[in-house]
Amino acid sequence: MSVRGGLLAVLTLGPAYGQQLHGELLDRAAHRRAINVGQIYATLDRLLTSGHVERAGETDDGLPLYALTAAGLVEAEGWMAGFDELEADWIEMLDRVLIASSIDGAGVGLIDRYAELWTMSAAGGVQASGSARFADAAATELAGAALRWLDGIRPAAASGDLAHGLREDRPRRGRRPASA
Repeated sequence: MSVRGGLLAVLTLGPAYGQQLHGELLDRAAHRRAINVGQIYATLDRLLTSGHVERAGETDDGLPLYALTAAGLVEAEGWMAGFDELEADWIEMLDRVLIASSIDGAGVGLIDRYAELWTMSAAGGVQASGSARFADAAATELAGAALRWLDGIRPAAASGDLAHGLREDRPRRGRRPASA
């Protein structure tokens, strides 16, 4: 998963703290069993340094909140729309489409771009000989499965059925700021 893209996408919903973002990614990309929470905090630190997120105060119990900057919003919107280079990768597609579809108004354009990509992949067909033909056949089957899945999720994404805001329930843990 592009943790960077996923975090930026979730932050389009408003300020959040690290453990909350971890829970949001797990909730929105439900096919993922785990995401290393350390990766969330390391990515947030890099996003702070690069100017894509900024500190937005803290929770009542002292957890630092993060919010998008203008540059972060531009990158998040591009990631959710699929304006960067997409790859015919099953897991990355699930991550991006599920996260983008969970944010109101996002997802449908990304679904269409993935459908174009997988259609081109399926059009290649099986042309190789020997064991390579089985790899080609598997790639063609995977492309067909991706297209069927995209066709299935498109109506739910278009209607907004998958979209929801930040969760109100609080995860039990979160990184506290270091004492000065």
